[in-house]
Order: sequence, then structure tokens, then C-alpha cells
Amino acid sequence: MGSRTLGFRDAIVVWGLRDEGDVGSLFEIGALNLALQANPVEHRFADDKDQHPHLPQTLLKGLPGRIIFRHQSMKYVVLLASLLIQVCLGGLYAWSSLVPSLQSSFGYSMAQCQLVFGVLIGVFTVSMVPAGRLMQRWGPAKVAGIGGLLFGTGYLLASLSNGSFPILFLGIAGLAGAGTGFGYVCPLSTCVRWFPNHRGAVTGLAVAGFGLGAVLLSGLVHLLFEQGLDVLSVLRWTGVTYGALIVVAAGALRNPDSTSSGQAAPGPEPVALTRDPFFAALVLGMFCGTFAGLLVVGNLKPLTLSLGGSYLQAMLSISAFALGNAAGRVTWGWLSDGLGQRGIPLSLACLAASLALLGLAGWWTPGLVAATFLVGFNFGACFVVYAAQVASRFGAEGIGTVYLLVFLAYGAAGVLGPLAGGWIYDATSTYSSALGISLAVVLAGLGGGTWLLARAVREERLQTIPEDAES
Repeated sequence: MGSRTLGFRDAIVVWGLRDEGDVGSLFEIGALNLALQANPVEHRFADDKDQHPHLPQTLLKGLPGRIIFRHQSMKYVVLLASLLIQVCLGGLYAWSSLVPSLQSSFGYSMAQCQLVFGVLIGVFTVSMVPAGRLMQRWGPAKVAGIGGLLFGTGYLLASLSNGSFPILFLGIAGLAGAGTGFGYVCPLSTCVRWFPNHRGAVTGLAVAGFGLGAVLLSGLVHLLFEQGLDVLSVLRWTGVTYGALIVVAAGALRNPDSTSSGQAAPGPEPVALTRDPFFAALVLGMFCGTFAGLLVVGNLKPLTLSLGGSYLQAMLSISAFALGNAAGRVTWGWLSDGLGQRGIPLSLACLAASLALLGLAGWWTPGLVAATFLVGFNFGACFVVYAAQVASRFGAEGIGTVYLLVFLAYGAAGVLGPLAGGWIYDATSTYSSALGISLAVVLAGLGGGTWLLARAVREERLQTIPEDAES
């Protein structure tokens, strides 16, 4: 408890410390603020709302609506800015739409093209670790802004490569990959703080843009190629446009006033996490699910062409995967709030079934498009089910600590999955073996993850027995 003069900013901050949705106390503080603006006085206050003095109802007259809804509306501004950032960053899943042009223009092998994509995913995930720590010190706006600058610079550098593989590799896999990591973690962590009662749903909605980004960029790439632009010009356009959009949207990101960016509670120690079967289940499920999904999306266009599909069918497949990815993130996010940890094995089982359908679809257009949509739909579950479970078990702060460690499995899968698909195709001129391997990996994750989750439940029950006995 303390004593000082309250002003307009204090009214918003004090409300932020109270229960979310307590409209009555918001009216009370807004009225208090109006009274103090007219006649500032020393006012003794406490963070406990039960100790806060009640004001005469006459003060509520004339209370402007903008004060009432300012804090509530801000979270939707943050959500929209987060979606825009994720749409721009999600363009990385349109990589396969650039691969044929890179091969024809500069003679890159399929393995080289998938190496760029795989390392991009790896750098993306590794860079999230320092980004998460910086976000706790600097706040989300600065870190996401740095991500936009790195992303744009990386694509610009690649556009100046003139076909030099090392320069293009450094620009796309290195700088743009780091920019993606810096930009991705900020919207995710910030939205969870603004919507603590709907973590799964808001996580799915926030990252749905990442899936939609591939639809948008692949379509734009097709239009730019039709306008006569070469692949380097397309990279330059992407760097300038997307980099600028990310920087602008980053300026709208901020934590709720009740959250201090520099006073985050410490998360569990990494050594302790390695002994936690629940954490192991998250890591295994993330790796196996994203290995299969990234193998498919990284090779989707050449995969479709190798099955006898046309160029149009290949573009439809990319769009179907991206739409499914976005829809899956939203749907699985909504489902995860009710499913809890059961969402992990269920999502892996659905992914395995969709991979089997993709292998059976062949070049038949409706079946191919439907199968790629389903693969994308269930691949999208990996980015909301695990984040929601981390937030549920370790709190919102776990998104910036524990989830980053889980997400490293996605980075490992990003390096191994697309590269394995490209290497197998170079060796066999077919993707059948690659699809079979991806299905086997997902089934292994399903079996191992189910066993680890059951073990975690048993350990939790054993830990509660002594406490129940003592009581």
C-alpha cells in the first residue's frame, strides 16, 4: 500500500492489475481518474480490489467510453498485428514455388534447394532462444522489429547473389531465418498474455497467419513470374515489402500493463526438464510431426510434378497445404482447450492417416489437393497443441522459456526432413520412399508419445499420494 497522486495512466495500470473482465472496477477507476483530473489529491490505494474505496455513483455520469474500452480493445490490436507478422513470416512455406526457377536459372540440385530450406528452419528455431530472452528485457516490439529488419535484409542479400549459392544461402537460411525466429516468438508470447483464458484458441489464431502466408506468397510469386520478373527480382520484392510490413506491425506489440517485461518469473531448469516425461513427449511429438510435414511442404511442388501432375496442380497443392495449415492451427487450437494432453496423440494419428492418403492419391487432382490439405491441416496442429500444453503446465512465461526448447525439435526436423526428401529424390527419382519414411516417423512419435504421457500421469499420481495421506 502506498500514497501518491493518481493520473490517467495510473487508472489504466491499476485496472490492469485486477481480474480480467471486471468491468465494475474499471468504471470505478475511470471515475476516480476523472475526479483527479479536475482536482488532483493524494489518494491511498491498494492493488487488492476489495480494499479500493467506492466512489459516488454520480461520478459515473459523463465517463467517456474510450476510457472504459481502451484496455480491452488494445488486445485486439495486438492480435491483428500478430496475424500480420505471422502472414509475412509464413511465406517461408512457399519456398518450393521458387525451387524450379532456382534450378533452371542457376543449376542448383534438389538437395541444395532443400538444404537452404532446412537450415532456414533450423536457424529460425535456434534464434528463438535468444529472442525469447531479449523479449523479457526489451519487450516484444523491439525484438519483432529487429526480426523484420533481419528478414528483409536476408532476402535483399539473396537477390544480389547473382546465382552464388553461398550468398543466397547466407541471406535466406541465415539472416532471414534469424529474422523469422525473432519475429515468430513475440506475437505468440504476447497474445497468450492478453488472452489467458483462451490460450489454445488464441495461439491457433495467432499462428494461423503463418500457414496463410504460404498461400499469399505463392500466389504473388506466380503473378510476379507471369509479369516477367526473374527469381532474383522476386526475392528483392519479398525482402522490401515483407520486411517493411513486419517492422510496422511490430510497433503495435506490447504486453498488458499488468505484465512487466523485465520481471518474468524464472522457468524450470533445463536439467529438470530432461527428467520430465511430459516434456519428453512434447519434444518427441514436435519432432516427428514436423519432420513429416516439412518433408512434404519443402518438396511439394516437385513432388506433385513427379507424380505426373501439371504446373497448375502443383500450385493448387501448395495452396491447399497452406490453407489446411492455417485452418488446422485455428481448429486444433480451439480443440486443444478441451482435449488437453490428449490432443498430442490424436493430432499425430490424424497426420499419419493424411500422409497415407497422400501416398495413395497419385496425380488425380481432387485426391491430391484433398490429401495435401489434410496433411497441412494436421501439420498445423504441431504449432498450437504443444504451445497450449506448455502454457497450461508451465504458465504464460513458459512460452518464452520451455516452449523454445520444445521448438528446437522443429528446427532439427527442419534440417533433416526436407533434406532427406530432396536427397532421396536425387537418388531414386521418386518420392515414394520419402513419404513412407515420413509416415514411419509419425507412427513412432505416436507410440512413443503415448507411452511418455502415460508415464507422466503415473508419476503425478504417485507424487500426490503422500500429500493425500498426510491430509
